[in-house]
Amino acid sequence: MVLARLQQVAAHLTGQLVQHHPFDPLTTEEIAAAVAIVRKEHEGLFFNAITLWEPRKEEMLKWLSSPKTSPKPRRVADVVAIGRGSRVYDGLVDLDDGRIVQWELTEGVQPLITMEDLQVVESVVRKDPKVIEQCGILGISEQDMHKVYCDPWTIGYDERFGSGVRLQQALMYYRPHPDDSQYTYPLDFCPIYNSDTQEIVHIDIPEVRRQLNQAPPINYHAAAIEKEGGYRTDLKPINVTQPSGVSFTLSNRILHWQNWTLHIGFNYREGLVLSNITFTDKETVRPLFYRLSLAEMVVPYGNPTHPHQRKHAFDLGEYGGGYMTNSLTHGCDCKGEISYLDAAFVSRSGEPQTIKNAICIHEEDAGILFKHTDFRDNSSTTTRARKLLVSQIFTAANYEYCVYWIFHQDGTIQLEIKLTGILNTYAMNPGEDVGPWGTEVYPGVNAHNHQHLFCLRLDPNIDGQANTVFQVDAVAAEEEVGSEGNKYGNAFYAKKTKMETMSTGMSDYEGATSRTWDMCNPNKLNPYSKKPVSYKLVSREVPRLLPKEGSLVWKRAGFARHAVHVTRYDDAQLHPAGRHVPQTSGDPSQGLPAWIAANPEGSLDNTDVVLWHTFGLTHFPSPEDYPVMPAEPMTVLLRPRNFFTQNPCLDVPPSHSTTPSQMAVGRGGTGGIVSDLSRLAFGGKEKGGSDEV
Repeated sequence: MVLARLQQVAAHLTGQLVQHHPFDPLTTEEIAAAVAIVRKEHEGLFFNAITLWEPRKEEMLKWLSSPKTSPKPRRVADVVAIGRGSRVYDGLVDLDDGRIVQWELTEGVQPLITMEDLQVVESVVRKDPKVIEQCGILGISEQDMHKVYCDPWTIGYDERFGSGVRLQQALMYYRPHPDDSQYTYPLDFCPIYNSDTQEIVHIDIPEVRRQLNQAPPINYHAAAIEKEGGYRTDLKPINVTQPSGVSFTLSNRILHWQNWTLHIGFNYREGLVLSNITFTDKETVRPLFYRLSLAEMVVPYGNPTHPHQRKHAFDLGEYGGGYMTNSLTHGCDCKGEISYLDAAFVSRSGEPQTIKNAICIHEEDAGILFKHTDFRDNSSTTTRARKLLVSQIFTAANYEYCVYWIFHQDGTIQLEIKLTGILNTYAMNPGEDVGPWGTEVYPGVNAHNHQHLFCLRLDPNIDGQANTVFQVDAVAAEEEVGSEGNKYGNAFYAKKTKMETMSTGMSDYEGATSRTWDMCNPNKLNPYSKKPVSYKLVSREVPRLLPKEGSLVWKRAGFARHAVHVTRYDDAQLHPAGRHVPQTSGDPSQGLPAWIAANPEGSLDNTDVVLWHTFGLTHFPSPEDYPVMPAEPMTVLLRPRNFFTQNPCLDVPPSHSTTPSQMAVGRGGTGGIVSDLSRLAFGGKEKGGSDEV
């Protein structure tokens, strides 16, 4: 206890010496201090998560508007701990005062599965007699159990076990050689693991057994490619250099680039969190978004047979996008002049841990920013664009998710996600018909249909907190052809539908109308267009949730029922599938459905709102996706509309620019081929050397 107190005091004093921004993630010293404070009052706990409890928005906005005169928000740690018997505790620790301010036992929930939780399962599986027996049935001897692997997943929800005991399901595989990919050799049974007792408590065995795949290995690493004939030799190097350095500055975690300013945060669950995003418009700093994050995702698989209904991973809520993040490598994950930021987490035992280079910040060329050539005289202006990327990559068992927040010079914010990695595979017998639910991507390897649905949390601050969201559809005019208002039938316009209340503030995607959504400040009009200043959500990759209404996935992933939900802002509403996601039944649905049900008539008009957007892709696997999947990108845009009074990037230095008068001076007033081409374009006769048209 004395040691714990000394750790607390030391960390507390360290924290006092460092001037943290209120949005900064907790440091390793602060994590150690939070652990020491909790252990002073509560023993025998394992730590699931310790992260920043973000300042309440009202308090934070006051400090941001006047940091010299407003009280600085306190540093508070949000703690999730687990006791014996899968007992879950949620607490808040005030790091400035060194005390617990909230602590409660949360019944009937299980917190996310950490990387440490996952790593234990494989060693237990290999020693379990019941698992050894099943492997023997498939032709794997007990002496070869070191070649047996598993991908531990949360069990999702299984009504046989409920949510009172912390469970995982082990998706089983075999590796003939250490360098082989286990996904070519899936096994057909699924052990259930009790995290509390660290034992296998059940094994799901299919009615139709599938023997171990006998196909030769197919691998993607360098040694395998060299063995198969080697790499292509017709590639020349592309070097990315910035001899004068980068154009951005990073002050602690506040990033300045061109006219952009933002704070870069990070937590164990969402990964990257971007806050207080502003754009300087002709020396006026204008707020755009209070907070942006990838808040949740679900990956439902489409095979209806047991136990595949359990395969619908909530990769953020059940495992943590921050916990699974990669330590990025220069020249591989990012190229050019790179700045990195680390990420700090807590281990199960309470020790602070650091992932080096968790966040990458760099610039890239972005092609043409704008261009025009006047055909009359060949005067032209070409300006090339660059973009700033803030990125992370996380590995969720077999899949990699590459997350890029991209800032453009014209005021656009882009979220791009690339999917790569390896398909989740299942065993099949030779000649077996896998039906419509999957594809044989390699002999003996069945990859099931699935979706990747991401939920983006947008907290708009469009020139202030009072915002309204409109659904915008491109529609033909209501007037009939030949009518006075639409005589030739060619009229069309942008039809705007206001999202009025919590119960009606939801919308599906409609490609036929090029549907977008405007986040507006109705209190401020553009002086030219006379329309409210806005940012438009443009998203085209928006498949609907394919599991049917009332299904297990539909109940658990309520955020994915619509492309857009709009809610009134609430400090506590960060996680659209609920705070604790593993083993939830969906009865009742947690997160967004519960928040809407609690305040169905809550007005969304001219107030502080949050827009939740679900987007993604539906994946029907093919052999081209195996043994490793080429990166498949998807993108979402946040574009200014009626926000600026002109193109906001006219002051970006052009690569080339000439005016008509400059071109005339350059020709010496004699016309020449440019003038001739202009004349010919208008059908005139060529009169060499003359400026006549």
